[in-house]
Formats: sequence, C-alpha cells, structure tokens
Amino acid sequence: MAEIATIKTPSLGDRSYLVTDGTVALVVDPQRDIDRVLALAARCHVVVTHVFETHIHNDYLTGGLALARATGAAYHVNAADEVAFDRVAVTDGDEIDVGDSMRIRVIATPGHTFTHLAYVLEDRSAGAVVAVFTGGSLLHGSTGRTDLLGAEHALALTAAQHASARRLAADLPDEATVYPTHGFGSFCAAPAPGSDGSTIGEERRVNPALIRDEHDYVADLLAGLDEYPAYYARMAPANAAGPERPDLAPPRMLGAAEIGRRIGAGEWAVDLRGRRAFAAGHAPGSLSFEGGDSLVPNLGWLLPPGTPVTLIGDGPEQIAGAQRDLARIGVDRIAGAAGPPDGWAGRVAAYPVSDFAQLARVHRQRRVAVLDVRRRLEWSASHIEGALHVPLHRLPVRIPDLPPGPIWVHCQAGYRASVAASMLHAAGREVTAVDDDYHRAAQSGLPVVTVA
Repeated sequence: MAEIATIKTPSLGDRSYLVTDGTVALVVDPQRDIDRVLALAARCHVVVTHVFETHIHNDYLTGGLALARATGAAYHVNAADEVAFDRVAVTDGDEIDVGDSMRIRVIATPGHTFTHLAYVLEDRSAGAVVAVFTGGSLLHGSTGRTDLLGAEHALALTAAQHASARRLAADLPDEATVYPTHGFGSFCAAPAPGSDGSTIGEERRVNPALIRDEHDYVADLLAGLDEYPAYYARMAPANAAGPERPDLAPPRMLGAAEIGRRIGAGEWAVDLRGRRAFAAGHAPGSLSFEGGDSLVPNLGWLLPPGTPVTLIGDGPEQIAGAQRDLARIGVDRIAGAAGPPDGWAGRVAAYPVSDFAQLARVHRQRRVAVLDVRRRLEWSASHIEGALHVPLHRLPVRIPDLPPGPIWVHCQAGYRASVAASMLHAAGREVTAVDDDYHRAAQSGLPVVTVA
C-alpha cells in the first residue's frame, strides 16, 4: 500500500507530495528547495524514480527539473507544454508504473492553465484508486483561479475548470483522497473556506464546481477574483526554462554604514523583525516585512525585479528562513544580512504605532488622512468613510499623490499597514501605523461604510 507524505509550504499556500511503496518514490509538484524532498526520501529509505508536474506553475519556481537531475528520476511534464529541457512528455490517458505496486494515470484537467493535468494514484495489486493529485484544478472546497494567463482567457478557462472538476468527480470513486497543490492560502486558489483534507465524495457535497451549474459557477468565480502578486508573471517563463537549484549559503554580514550606502544606491533593506520592533527603531530607509507566511507574497509583489536585497533579522535562523522563502520565487540576489540595529547610534529611525480606538479619538478632534491599503474586494465590502484607498501593491507609485500632513495607515490585521508605513516613512512622510484588526474600526466609533 502506498504511503503519501505531504511537504507543506505555508508561505505560499502550497503543498508537494512524496508517494512511496517503501522502496521507490514519486514526487508531485516539488518546490525549488529540493533539499526538503531529498531529506524526506532519505528518512524513508527510498529512491525517487519519478517526478510529476501538474502544470507550469505561476506562483513559485519548481524544483522538478533539479530534483530529476539530482536523483536520475524521470521528469513527467505535459507534452503540450513548451519547455527548454528534456522531459518525459505525458498526455491524457497515459499510464506510468512506479515500482512494483503503484500506477499513475494521467487526466487532462484544463482550467487553471490550458495544459493542466491531474494524476490518479492506483494500487496495482488491489486494482483500486487510492488518490488523485489535482494541482490547481479541484481543490478542497474550491478550484484554482482561472485568470493567471490573462483576462482574455479567463472565461474560457473557467468553463473548462468546471468541466474538469466534473470529469474527476465522474471518473473517480468517492473514497479517493484529493491532494491539491494549491488552496491553503495560495493566491492561485479561488476564494474558499479551505480544509486540511478531503475526498472526491466530500467534494461532491461541497465544491461549487460540482454543486452549481456552469453559468453560476463561472459568474461567481470570476466575480470573486482579485488581483494577484506581480511576480506571478515571471514564474511561468522561468519554469518553462528550467530553474536551477537555489544557492542557500548564508549571505555576508554587513554593518550599518554599508547598509546605509546600499539603501542610498536604491537597493532594498528588508527588516524581518516584528513590526512593532521595527517601528520602535530601524535603519533609516529600510522597509518592514515581518518574517513569516506573509513575507513572500507581499515582498515578492512589491520588490522591483532584480533589485538586490539585504535582510535584517533577529538572528541567523530568521534570515535563513526568509532566504529560503524568497528563493522559491526567484529572489536570489541576497546582497547581505545584518542583526537588529541595537547600538546603531545616530542611525536609527522610528514612527508611532496605534490602534483604531486611538484613531477614532484623534479623528473626533481633527480630521486626519486615513489610508487604507487593503485590496479592492476588501475595500468594496467595507471601509472607513472618507479614507483614501490605495492597495499596498500600488502604493510605491502613488506616494507623491497622497495629501500633505500626517497619515494614519491601516489594513485588515496590521501586516500590510506596517509595510506601507515603512515605505511612507522612508519617503519622508509623517506616518502612524494602525496595528489592529479592521473589525475594531466600527467598534471604536469610526464611521464605516458596509456593502451588504
């Protein structure tokens, strides 16, 4: 009986899978940092013989080619995908035997991309379907978004996504476990509650693609899609070219003077510490991107391509974690690193942090500029009356358009407000970051406009 191990990447909302019969293993949709896969295979005492890609990914750089080269495994990619490397071309209906007991059956599932594939895992000895690896097709309670190849293709791909989900449900038994790549916070997933596990039978009961007709499903999915990170545009071409394995050697440690020079030259100094620690004291011109699962989508969205990055963190472990996260989206130019700016006499800047209750008190005394940096759909659902709306990813080019004087900046929970406040402060603006949950805005007495 095959065993399936999940390799989670919470910072991207994605998962990869290693499937083994105890002797050999296959891997589905590995991320670029393949040392995690190799370590897992070593712990399981198995050899990776096959690597499968469900699609040319838009949200991260694949480790598929590097893993195949490192292990000698066969690398299976859709025959219809135009790639710059040798692969085992697969297409709808193909069957691939792996080891003595496993078989992979290929099913074309266009929707997330035109050439998307799902892989059905069968137990040859029992003649039974065990699971299906669905990539960005059928997710847990949702489906993959369908606008990543351009708005002009979104309608056709959404209809195709509906048909693909229904094909999987029709072809596979209720007990087959569904293992998607996306859908755990990934921008590649259409909005959904999400879950940690599911089966075809469960999806028949809850998945919009399986319980709604095509017209309603298409309309609802397209209406619920918001913008996605700008770095997505670079991922598919890089994946088609074949990414190299990343270099995760520790970056060179830098001093305050050199960090200042690099910032002055237009490079980015990214401070990974907690956002309140950053506000209390940071290198002038540095930017707050608190380490954790929100780092990659936000920094990847805003960082100009090719810009060298210096990482400032609480210690080597935090810096190494951020370096790994960023390598997954091709940010390899880590120019240097530094510890907290303790003792940087004369080289530390600061700005205040507050909450919605204090903003309400100030607002009653005098009108202040309030900047909301949430995304379009968040703003449309509810916002503070009179606030300025500039989504965070548009802020760098909109700073000159903001009114003069003090600015209070908020988002949904504080992370994006911290990023925005650091950018405004670096641009010489007087700013207060609201580090608070948005639902407290109305509770605090601020005038909130809500769309039912």
